[in-house]
Amino acid sequence: MKLYCLHEAQAGAAQAQAQAIGASFHAAWPAQPRDARGQQQHRRHVFSALNTDDAVLIYDDQGLALQTGDTPLPGPVRVDFADAALQRRTSHGHAAGESVARACGLRKGATPRVLDATAGLGRDSWILASLGATVDMFERSAIVHALLADGLRRAHAAPALQATAERLTLHGIDAHSALAAMAQQSAESRPEVVYLDPMFPHREKSAKVKKDMWAFRHMVGSDLDADALLDLARAVATKRVVVKRPRIAPDLNGEPPHQRLLGQSSRFDLYTPKPLPSNRP
Repeated sequence: MKLYCLHEAQAGAAQAQAQAIGASFHAAWPAQPRDARGQQQHRRHVFSALNTDDAVLIYDDQGLALQTGDTPLPGPVRVDFADAALQRRTSHGHAAGESVARACGLRKGATPRVLDATAGLGRDSWILASLGATVDMFERSAIVHALLADGLRRAHAAPALQATAERLTLHGIDAHSALAAMAQQSAESRPEVVYLDPMFPHREKSAKVKKDMWAFRHMVGSDLDADALLDLARAVATKRVVVKRPRIAPDLNGEPPHQRLLGQSSRFDLYTPKPLPSNRP
């Protein structure tokens, strides 16, 4: 993976980030300072050779982002908890009506501890935290973890976002290992809700797949081992496991849930807690 630094003033931070995730560092800032329009022109010039299926990391004045190739060149994809669309979903009581909030049991002031085992771009975790839930986010991809950490850094620096950001804790380890360890702990130390939103395969880039989610899936691939998480998640959660799925997708691990919440294009499958088999290693 390549990381291109587009602002000389950010070179130190960009080099440290590249080293942390094992990316190669490339200085790509303009020879002369430019205004916002000039910066956009420079970015298009730098990445004009990117193919549609290419992806690189960039570090600019806002922080870390993922840049994919296309014509015209799309904007960079970053974890932005200040995003206007996300803020509309979490302002003026709107978050309480979100399907993920209802599925995870955030109603009538309930603020459970949630373990998001497949954090992705962090939006669902942010919605839950905006309602008062304490959320542990697990992300095994070093690159996606870096994008999440950068987004949380900016959220902590924004006064309007600090309270929500403080309820989120990011872990850069595989959820399978974390859940296996938690399954041996007492109920008091385990989360009430485990949330799973595994990536499912898409055969090709489609207009129905949002730019950021396509780029994200292109980067990390599908969660082909997602079925194995369900039993562990049910052994860890003290109240429920919530699995987000495409509306027409088969049940995770072939196990029907005890309840479904249906949306237009996706659904939330709810499972009750269940101990691991006694003969499981």
